[in-house]
Amino acid sequence: MMPDSNRLASGGLIDRSKTIGFSFDGRSYRGYAGDTLASALLANDVRLVGRSFKYHRPRGIMTAGPEEPNALVELRAGARREPNTRATTIALFDGLEAWSQNRWPSLRYDVGAINSLLSPLFVAGFYYKTFMWPAAFWEKVYEPAIRRAAGLGRASGAADPDTYEKINAFCDVLIIGGGAAGLAAALAAGRSGARIMLCDEDCTLGGRLNSDLGEVDGRPGADWARHVTAELEALPNVRILSRTSVFGVYDGGTYGALERASDHLAEPQPHRPRQRYWKIVAKRAVLASGAIERPIVFGGNDRPGVMMAAGVRSYLNRYAVKPGRRAAVYTGCDDAWTTAFDLARSGVTVTAIIDHRATVAPQLRAEATRLAIPVHLGADITQTRGGRRGLQAITLRRADGREQGLPVDLLAMSAGWSPHLALATHLGHRPRWSEAHAAFVPDALPPGMSVAGAAAGAFGLAEALQQGTALGAAAAEATGFAVTPAPAPRADDEPIALAPFWHVGSSSKAFIDFQHDVTSADVALAAREGFRSVELLKRYTTLGMATDQGKSSNINGQAMMAELTGRSMAEIGTTMFRAPATPVAIGALAGHHRGRDFRPTRLTAGHGWAEQSNASFVEAGAWLRAQWFAQPGETDWLTTVSREVRDVRSKVGVCDVSTLGKIDVQGSDAGTFLDRVYINMFSTLPVGKTRYGVMLREDGLVMDDGTAARFAPDHYVVSTTTANAAKVMQHLEHARQVLWPELDVQLVSVTEQWSQYSIAGPRARQLLDRLLGDVVDVSDAALPYHGCAEFTWRDVPARLFRVSFSGELGYEIAVPAQYGDAAIRAIMEAGAEFGIIPYGTEALGVMRIEKGHVAGNEINGTTTAADLGLGRMMSQKKDYIGRVLAHRPGLTDPDRPTLVGLRPIDPMARLRAGAHMLALGAAPTTENDEGYVTSVAFSPALGHWIGLALVKRGPARHGERMRAYDPVRDGDTEVELVSPVFIDPQGARLHG
Repeated sequence: MMPDSNRLASGGLIDRSKTIGFSFDGRSYRGYAGDTLASALLANDVRLVGRSFKYHRPRGIMTAGPEEPNALVELRAGARREPNTRATTIALFDGLEAWSQNRWPSLRYDVGAINSLLSPLFVAGFYYKTFMWPAAFWEKVYEPAIRRAAGLGRASGAADPDTYEKINAFCDVLIIGGGAAGLAAALAAGRSGARIMLCDEDCTLGGRLNSDLGEVDGRPGADWARHVTAELEALPNVRILSRTSVFGVYDGGTYGALERASDHLAEPQPHRPRQRYWKIVAKRAVLASGAIERPIVFGGNDRPGVMMAAGVRSYLNRYAVKPGRRAAVYTGCDDAWTTAFDLARSGVTVTAIIDHRATVAPQLRAEATRLAIPVHLGADITQTRGGRRGLQAITLRRADGREQGLPVDLLAMSAGWSPHLALATHLGHRPRWSEAHAAFVPDALPPGMSVAGAAAGAFGLAEALQQGTALGAAAAEATGFAVTPAPAPRADDEPIALAPFWHVGSSSKAFIDFQHDVTSADVALAAREGFRSVELLKRYTTLGMATDQGKSSNINGQAMMAELTGRSMAEIGTTMFRAPATPVAIGALAGHHRGRDFRPTRLTAGHGWAEQSNASFVEAGAWLRAQWFAQPGETDWLTTVSREVRDVRSKVGVCDVSTLGKIDVQGSDAGTFLDRVYINMFSTLPVGKTRYGVMLREDGLVMDDGTAARFAPDHYVVSTTTANAAKVMQHLEHARQVLWPELDVQLVSVTEQWSQYSIAGPRARQLLDRLLGDVVDVSDAALPYHGCAEFTWRDVPARLFRVSFSGELGYEIAVPAQYGDAAIRAIMEAGAEFGIIPYGTEALGVMRIEKGHVAGNEINGTTTAADLGLGRMMSQKKDYIGRVLAHRPGLTDPDRPTLVGLRPIDPMARLRAGAHMLALGAAPTTENDEGYVTSVAFSPALGHWIGLALVKRGPARHGERMRAYDPVRDGDTEVELVSPVFIDPQGARLHG
């Protein structure tokens, strides 16, 4: 076949001066600017484009729009490979690479086609029945086979190289759809001065005007659309977004839209995104989304060459492509006759118009006679025949019951139109069945929305233009703008009569959902087995659950179920639509917030110094913290961490704790407020003192722990863990604003405003004496354990807290963040003579485990204060959040796992967090599980591994031996339950 052999010699909206080269399945072809991939393939006589999902049947191009169920391809290659892209919506660009899907080893010879022979096994709900027995087959046979068969295209697996943007926009009137009704609405509203946004998913406005030959205001519809577009573009108050799909309707007049800014290019231009996600807030909206043509369910209706009638007109009139050479038209509506006439005028042999109706309008018969097209009324198609390339013949059943074969390579079918009303239902408004339109039409609508044109059931061009003009003007007036009355554009009424019909009986497969291979037999089986509601029908057969969301299939399936169960369409109803109405890339929803930008890494003020000190870093919440500081000759992390622990316990060390949450609490009721959010008292805390506290959630489980320092009667500074800083702030603000708005208290998060360093070790006080000089007295008498002070140091405000989570004499010094780098360098300089070393989070973790301090591993959202050995802190003198629910029987059960320490019987054995605690000799079963290991560390002071665990009745079982069983890492270690405090249980080191 010659290249471009199906292209008409003239006509269409393509630019024949711009030739575009592309490839499909590795073969090179050519097309023109203005083509889609589908039109270019048809122009090059490529009819077979894919294989169906379940049966691997040959599939061709069926439609010319976004409702396409068959022609799904992989687009591009490498990291930009995009699966399941509709060939009917892909604008042709030079160098385009496309590949067919769901076939092996090739599209023409697909091994998976054997599934069609096994179709009796793959009926509706087969997966519910087939994979139940034997149970042992599930993991070894069924699940692997299902996973291999699942899906159509292949994801790239490589990082997406493109960027995406998010934009917020506001307008008075949003017009959804740029067809005849949408353009008329935009023109009427735009001339009023109202802010207008017009979104259309096509690259060219006009909708069906670009595919049909009707006239508007005395000029061809496509010319009228270009004229109106030019006027709208000249209006400063109108923004046109082409290649943009409005995919969702949300509360408050909010709409989600996806602009395919660069999908029509091989790759985006520099500094240009691939797609933009628009969040549009509109006072009013006019939905002019058009309608979707319905296929007819008959035997063999899925062969390549069986197409929708309106799609055939699009290829003829917009793209100047003949989808076939010998055609027939099968319909039950007037609109499809226009397709037959356009085919004949384009030089295609039309062998028959086959109309299910017994009578049609005389003018249609007259035009068919003039064009010498045979007409068969009261007739149906019962079967098609063809090979791998597609359709070769149809079987016609006449009104008198006789059958005859007709050789054709193109069959244009149409059972009428269904309004595309998904967006009208996203807020829960159900459509209603209209007998007059033989379709579901909008009923109640989202606030501020009106519906115009074919989306409202106005299938005639003249009526659509009138509705669009009236509703566009009404929307502008509703937002406060004056509209000068103007007549609607003029157009002739087209013949749009139809007689609804859905299914023609046949002995071969008649497809309803082309993408999921749902047949009429599947719907009949669902009816027999009791899955008769449309919701159950959908889930049992997977009708409408493919990527097209059943745009072309739902109505036919529901109508068949209505017939089978003796109900009307109004009684059976329809399933609800959900956003997104069209597929949206996750990258577009994420925008810039992906990879490192998903949660931007936060650096402390001392990060640069830590890098210079050879720190290795770890992510801690949103922060990057120093994990350890390796020195020359240290070959592994454990050696480094053990050295850091030994040096802190024998000399002095410094750790950056700036990432801990810091919340400034002020007001005359600050103490009362903290009493209500902590389990212990803070209103009695003296000024200049710090106290450790625990917060509970409302359900009585521990949320977080930390300290609160009191600097004045009405001023506290609360600390939180790094990971929970934002959550605690949210919790406190809810308590302040919602639970106790009457309290005089204000909260400010100051985490980022202060750099804070922990100085710990037996020589910590000597270091501070050298560092601070006479600025503040750090003696034990002046600054005892849990003391705090505010002062000025080197002309900088500073705070000092005597707290420790390492079990050593410890202080934390805080300075404004802009001085954080200078502070750590000053600390290191002052501590040089005392042997100061920097230590990271790993050494801090080892020391807190040696001391028995609980942290995030134990405060995991499932533990109570009593579980963690902090039950005595729970005040009996006051109420606080979580107090009542903390005393539920399940949370006070004596058998609850509580905190203990673990010591391996074999000093050489290694413990691992996550291991299950079992009694000696007990089988490793769920019933015998008595707890689990929460934290482990190698203790340099003790010379072996230690751990913390939550074990049933833990404190009462000190001295008992158990197993730490870890089946994932082949661990089974005998341990002794001991006190969680391994180092200095009397606290002599802590108090210095």
